[in-house]
Amino acid sequence: MPTPQPISQSIPTQQNADGSQHAEGFTTPKDLDTVQSASFLPERVIPVIFIPGIMGSNLRINNEKRLARLKKNNDIAWRPDRKSWGMGMLVTGAEGRQLALDPDTTEVDIYDPSKDKPGKESSEDRHDNVSVAKGSPLLIGDSKKTATQKARERGWGEVMFDSYGGVLNTMEIQLNLAFANAQLSPEGKIIVEGDPANWELDKNYTLTKITEDELKQVMTNCYFPVHAFGYNWLESNGVSGEKLSGRVMKLIESYKAQGKKCEKVILVTHSMGGLVARAICHSSYGKLNDKVLGVVHGVMPALGAAAAYRRMRAGWESGGIVSRVLGHKGPNVTAVLANAQGGLELAPNSKYGKDWLKFVNKEGKELGSQPKAGDPYAEIYEISTKEKWWGLLVEDWINPAKLEERGLEFSIDKIDAAQNFHEAINGFYHDVSYAHYGNDPAHKAFQNVIWELDVPDSFTENDIDKLTLVDADKNGVLKLKDSQNDRLYTARILDPKDPGDETVPVHSADDQLNKLKPKFMGVFRQTGYDHQDSYKNPNAVASTVHSILRIAQKMEWKK
Repeated sequence: MPTPQPISQSIPTQQNADGSQHAEGFTTPKDLDTVQSASFLPERVIPVIFIPGIMGSNLRINNEKRLARLKKNNDIAWRPDRKSWGMGMLVTGAEGRQLALDPDTTEVDIYDPSKDKPGKESSEDRHDNVSVAKGSPLLIGDSKKTATQKARERGWGEVMFDSYGGVLNTMEIQLNLAFANAQLSPEGKIIVEGDPANWELDKNYTLTKITEDELKQVMTNCYFPVHAFGYNWLESNGVSGEKLSGRVMKLIESYKAQGKKCEKVILVTHSMGGLVARAICHSSYGKLNDKVLGVVHGVMPALGAAAAYRRMRAGWESGGIVSRVLGHKGPNVTAVLANAQGGLELAPNSKYGKDWLKFVNKEGKELGSQPKAGDPYAEIYEISTKEKWWGLLVEDWINPAKLEERGLEFSIDKIDAAQNFHEAINGFYHDVSYAHYGNDPAHKAFQNVIWELDVPDSFTENDIDKLTLVDADKNGVLKLKDSQNDRLYTARILDPKDPGDETVPVHSADDQLNKLKPKFMGVFRQTGYDHQDSYKNPNAVASTVHSILRIAQKMEWKK
């Protein structure tokens, strides 16, 4: 007869007022062989903070006059996880988008039950997008709160959970449950068996597998709680960096108040969140370089993305439901981004290079290009289509809501400010940085934006500049007039042709690969995903967890 195994009974832990923890067991009958166990969080803490991309943070409208003008029964500005909101965006035009997505009247929708008001949607309901994976370490600790409530307190509901929920849960589990009873767990085996060479590591790097001993050394008495920090992506990334640096410091202090040793954080980013992370560390913005142990950048437009130009002139690509929600027409996108410095900061900067805006005839012969001097701000972005048909700013699309002090000059001021931000962070990365991004010919992106014109072969670049805009169909098809003979021509933007992730071309992301000082610790140039859903890709997630652990090895704890 096999020896009966004792019954294991988990007992909850409680938080003491001084930050320490305790657990209370209970008596059982003498003939019941029960083992009571409690799980206590480690003494050392390195928070892992996820920073989403543009449109990846939920925003709310904080201005009553604006709500009244919009005639809304709620204050939602942007919440892509909620289907009812998405359906409403399908029929929201340029004016409604400008009013709802105004950097001056919006803020991040942060989970805070203490500010709930009677008759208004509660924080629990507002952050109902969050779900916690079975067996998550979020179940450990304060038994008065559910794992989902703890995740919401960590900011998981601030971000687009459909895109980021999987990686948040994976990081939380793999970084904290790699060992069970001092033995490697199934989650730990995934880590030590993972080979960076299988995740499309660039040939210039040699990263070895993480050994069980290395994993044990990093994780012994150390907790890696995963947080998500949303930000107002309509504001400058410099402003967001300054605001999030304040949240980082408050987070560190909150763990210290619990009696933990917490000195530094690790940042994990998606897309524009990489620019925010660089601002957090930069001496002109967040000034927290010494509080950040390292950064993992995912699909960052390091030098900008020419898709920003395309979308302002012709709307979001693809034409499906997602593009209709995001803005499938040029006026819908321009009404938001021309008034939002954060979006303008995604356009190619001066380091992107010359001649990426091209003009060709039907046979593909190149007739001209911009920016010739490598100054896209003066040569493209600050130019109205009334001046040059290929300029970024369609003046009639900028201010459909007719808000005060908005218009062409306001947008040009924002472009000037975006240029200042670009110049400040160009070439600046944290000394301990890793990156992964798309290098996929099957997921083409705009390294160059190409206007195709049905003009005669005899046309020259000088002739191109003499054309004037007569009409635009809002999806990148223009009617142009030759001022010399009044003849009309058609111009249209061609589909993207370059490898990337459908938004960021590898040309831009490769600034991280080509960075010599400080050189990135590891760069993964990957295939198989589009930009928004990159963190749903197994190789992107595996390389992220690996990079986090390599960064954690750099931690030198104060005695």
